[in-house]
Amino acid sequence: QVQLAESGGGLVQAGGSLRLSCAASGRSFSSYTMGWFRQAPGKEREFVAATRATTYYAEAVKGRFTISRDGAKNTVYLQMNSLKPEDTAVYYCAAKSNPWRIFEISTYDYWGQGTQVTVSS
Repeated sequence: QVQLAESGGGLVQAGGSLRLSCAASGRSFSSYTMGWFRQAPGKEREFVAATRATTYYAEAVKGRFTISRDGAKNTVYLQMNSLKPEDTAVYYCAAKSNPWRIFEISTYDYWGQGTQVTVSS
């Protein structure tokens, strides 16, 4: 059974940092597109970052967030620096086998349960 499990969320002050982890199990995701999305209260889920052969970022997080992967651990990370109150959201890890339409939520096959990130001002 394929599972994605996020961890690392929490409460942090503005300007602080957090590192989210997404541990995959059930198969190897080394050749998959791995993405991070987030959903703030009352808002739609939105793309944050993704990685496959290269990395992709939403404009709102570019320069502050870094996505990376450890193939040996089947884990993807999201390092979040210079956090802002507007980064507050539930962060979800997702995976898909193809490299197309990286930014589109509906194209991802597997999702984690999410981890809450709260940034206080």
